[in-house]
Amino acid sequence: MDGEEVAYIREATGFPGIAMILRIDAEVTKAGTLVRRETRYMITSLDSGRVSPRRLMALVRGHWSVENGLHFLKDRWWDEDRQWSCRPGLAERLAMLRDAALATLRLIPDVPKALPIRARADHLGRRIRKALRLIGACV
Repeated sequence: MDGEEVAYIREATGFPGIAMILRIDAEVTKAGTLVRRETRYMITSLDSGRVSPRRLMALVRGHWSVENGLHFLKDRWWDEDRQWSCRPGLAERLAMLRDAALATLRLIPDVPKALPIRARADHLGRRIRKALRLIGACV
């Protein structure tokens, strides 16, 4: 996009810091087989003269690693996106508990590091005393 198009989008969206708009075309595969193609658009305040395409892709991949590694798990397992509360502060506290649970699952001692998070949860589910010891509720 040229400078005029970016300026138009900056004005139309109300995002004053837009310097670049990215279009990311991705292929989603499962077991080596193409499942679908996706196009994602991103905006950034990074100056195109100061950041390389390689660095931009590293930033995009970093964003999606967080999305896939944390938010996807919380949304898939605990349906976090559809939970709400009228009680002030409750939603934030529940989110913190979910974060603590995921951190605990990632740091379980005596479990192979390559084991997926879901398998780690199953591991603790079958070893209740170990789970209670991890949170300090049992000796």
